[in-house]
Amino acid sequence: MPNLSVSLGKLKLANPLLVASGTFGYAGEYQDLVSLKKIGAIVTKTITLKAQKGNPPPRLCETYSGMLNAIGLENPGLQAFIDKKLSSLRKIGVPIIVSIAADTPAQFARIARRLSSIKSVAALELNISCPNLGKRGLIAQDPQATYRVVQAVKKATSLPVITKLSPNVTDISAIASAAQRAGSDILSLVNTFFGMAVDLPTRKPILGNTTGGLSGPAIKPQALWMLRQVFRATKLPIIGMGGIMNTRDALEFIVCGATAVAVGTANFVNPRVSVEIIAGIKDYLNKNKIKNIKQLVGSLKA
Repeated sequence: MPNLSVSLGKLKLANPLLVASGTFGYAGEYQDLVSLKKIGAIVTKTITLKAQKGNPPPRLCETYSGMLNAIGLENPGLQAFIDKKLSSLRKIGVPIIVSIAADTPAQFARIARRLSSIKSVAALELNISCPNLGKRGLIAQDPQATYRVVQAVKKATSLPVITKLSPNVTDISAIASAAQRAGSDILSLVNTFFGMAVDLPTRKPILGNTTGGLSGPAIKPQALWMLRQVFRATKLPIIGMGGIMNTRDALEFIVCGATAVAVGTANFVNPRVSVEIIAGIKDYLNKNKIKNIKQLVGSLKA
């Protein structure tokens, strides 16, 4: 049997398949639809210090080969998450990565410090790249701001730190390099692209927030290109994402340099897609007589 286990720094996974933040709820929503224990790791919805209501509806909109979302980081807040969500996540038996967001480095550090005291948390993902919060700029669009946030979190926790990058930049390698210099253990990319949709009869935006984040197959070619740039520019393990709908998509990200991959929008189409991709990767390795998934990472012939 081929070896599907991967190492993202200190974070060890039985296989390279994660479910992306914001697309899998707190996992309990999927427990009757898919075998959660087969997933490499679960990334929670993004948690903030205080509860957030999110953006006004409509919050979702289907597009050509993709989807726009403008949820706005709706969540119950840090303490409610710990009190009401973590216990059920702990029972699944796979690594739990908590996605966190804040406005300042100090707030990021405060959340990280609190979660560090909880044994069931395997790693933290810094969501510095959510595109639908109605703000002028993202932390992930500024190398210095990215550096300050990552540095503050690293000082506050011994947990592996994953920095989630935005594609809405001129040079994603510059942001990735800043995160690496600040001490990030892992990078994940890409988050969604800025986008909007129009209702022609009313000549109004379809989304209640006007703009949202575009995900799905439409962004895959761009996501692959950005992943390749970051793979060449840094030495950190990468979690690749952006339009992964099936086994072939996942393997393409791995060949381009991803140590692991995260499935997002596809979960809305097929709740079982994560375990199907895991089985598909295993089958591909068997057919091609590849003993270890690590042999494929970054093996693009270019």
